[in-house]
Amino acid sequence: MSNQPASDQPASDQPTFAQPGAYRSDPRPDAQVDTAPAQPAAQPAGHPPLPFRWAVAYMLAAAVIALSQGLQQGFVVTNLGPLAGDLGVTTATSAWLYIAYTIPRAALPVLLIKVRTQYGLRRFAELGIVVYVIVAFASVWITDFRSALVVQVLSGAAAAPLSTLGFLYMLEALAPEWKMRLGLPMALTVLLGGTTIARVVSPVLIGDGGFFWVHLTGLGLAMVSLMLVFFLPLRPIPRMKVIERMDFLSFGLITIGFGGLIAAFVMGPIYYWTDAPWIGWLVIMGFTALVLGVITELNRKAPLLDIRWLASPAILHLTATLFLFRLILSEQAAGAPKMFAVLGVAPDQMTTLFAIIFLASLVGALACVAWMRPTRVPWFHLIALLIIAFASWLDSQSSTLTRPMQMIVSQALVSFASMLFIPPAMLSGLLIALAKGPQYLLSFVIIFISSQTLGGVLGSGLFSTFTTHRQAFHMQSLTEQLTASDPQTMQAIAGGAASLAGQISDAGTRVAQATSQVVQSASAEAWVRAYDDAYLLTAFVALIAAAMLLLHLLRDLMARRAQTDIPRARP
Repeated sequence: MSNQPASDQPASDQPTFAQPGAYRSDPRPDAQVDTAPAQPAAQPAGHPPLPFRWAVAYMLAAAVIALSQGLQQGFVVTNLGPLAGDLGVTTATSAWLYIAYTIPRAALPVLLIKVRTQYGLRRFAELGIVVYVIVAFASVWITDFRSALVVQVLSGAAAAPLSTLGFLYMLEALAPEWKMRLGLPMALTVLLGGTTIARVVSPVLIGDGGFFWVHLTGLGLAMVSLMLVFFLPLRPIPRMKVIERMDFLSFGLITIGFGGLIAAFVMGPIYYWTDAPWIGWLVIMGFTALVLGVITELNRKAPLLDIRWLASPAILHLTATLFLFRLILSEQAAGAPKMFAVLGVAPDQMTTLFAIIFLASLVGALACVAWMRPTRVPWFHLIALLIIAFASWLDSQSSTLTRPMQMIVSQALVSFASMLFIPPAMLSGLLIALAKGPQYLLSFVIIFISSQTLGGVLGSGLFSTFTTHRQAFHMQSLTEQLTASDPQTMQAIAGGAASLAGQISDAGTRVAQATSQVVQSASAEAWVRAYDDAYLLTAFVALIAAAMLLLHLLRDLMARRAQTDIPRARP
């Protein structure tokens, strides 16, 4: 294959922006085409910042594009129960819709690194958004589970480039000194807030009309994104022919690996791990495929992923940090919403809570804009861990009487802390990537997005598994107390039967119904205790991580003082 760089468009199609009519191809008054050879995956560094009005337009475009793909995922995650009823399947079966969306969403960004390099940024953006609009259009006519499954696979594949586009559009608008300080927190706020916003708007969109308005909203956002991508093109970068046949083998192994792990960690808590042997085989298949993928990549001259760089101590430490924090954040993703569902709280009763959660994440992003610096990253992480530990401890005091209004403060603190942690962590990764070379910048962005998708699924699966295990433990303990000889149990049954006297005439039926209500109350109590245990475990893990980070900071401080004292000690 030829390695000669080429621009995103043929020379004859590249507009000269001093000529009349150039704005039809690129509306920005200062847009230029970079024709100098450069690293294929790096954003050109010599472009001047955009004028204010175009910078605002690009930032709004970034928010719409990121929100479009985020809501698409959020609608599936937050509405599996209603989706199951709408399609006539069980809730367990509807979980395959989430799996079908998440697998290509997590795996495809790995291949897109080379796709973008070979075919150019503009084609990458335009083709990605066109495919997304087509899939959004098809989703309006979903009629059964099979068609929904196919559309979710296509939706996940189409949404994969949109995350990168949202990120690039946000950075495109800003001057170099503001790209990391302002662009990074703002982009991550919108990219990671899709599920939260979906929980706010879903009850209004679903109403009594099913999912028609949900799909129509997704289609509308996709079409607006299409208009923005064509009207506000990204600056072109040089292209190179980099795709090889072995890339598809590596991508296939990575997809199988991600798919096995995602399916296992979604279905594991539902069917429970030891009750369904095929879940174990999914885990084995996933790990085996990933190992084969790593071996394949290590023996290639131009791999999809630079495994040796990813396995360097700095990247491994950063990956472990992000994964640990992703596990801690499962307290919010898989904790409060599911606990309230167990307590019978309707989705429309939680909209205020999730609206405040999103606003808290925005405040956290603004705090990063104001104070984030590379030298302050560890302190941001320390503060975030301490806040999450405190918030999780507050949540661990929940009872069956707890409602969303009682968890506003704690959940807002968790959301605020998440934005104190993730942007500085990503800043560290980007600086490591830039130190290696500018071509590693986009590679890190895509790998970060992919790993966060996978980490979110694994974290939620582990959190749900823990709560299921603890619920069984607490339920057994409560069941032992629900005996016919227990005075409190008999009093509860008698009180329940008396309250049903005006509705049920038969005494035996009233007693049976009251007994069922007591058992249901015990089950709800067991679930709340299980979630309290999970919240407490989250607080404990966050405190342990904060203590280890503090020790690390103290060690570095002592090492610096020792180095400064050595010259003074010399005669």
